Amino acid sequence: MSIKPLYDRVVVKRLAAETTTASGIIIPDKAAEKPTQGEVIAIGNGAALDNGELRALAVKVGDRVLFGQYAGSEIKHDGETYLIVKESDILAIVEPTQQQEKAA
Repeated sequence: MSIKPLYDRVVVKRLAAETTTASGIIIPDKAAEKPTQGEVIAIGNGAALDNGELRALAVKVGDRVLFGQYAGSEIKHDGETYLIVKESDILAIVEPTQQQEKAA
């Protein structure tokens, strides 16, 4: 990817929207809400502090994050749609859970 966000901005690729509910109901594309999870594709150099120094961002490339439904700005680059958000618009990092098999 050739997009390099500035300062505390993050480029996110939205994850695919859910097409069925937990009970098995199929949701048409037009009725589905925009997904609020994505993968971090690129990050800026850091947030500018009052004294001029840069603070490193809390997210890194490859992180799976949650963000607000209307956060950021959508852009299209090389046929792909990305979202550019400020670090403060990211609500959480989704960490993978390790399911431990219980011995019977």
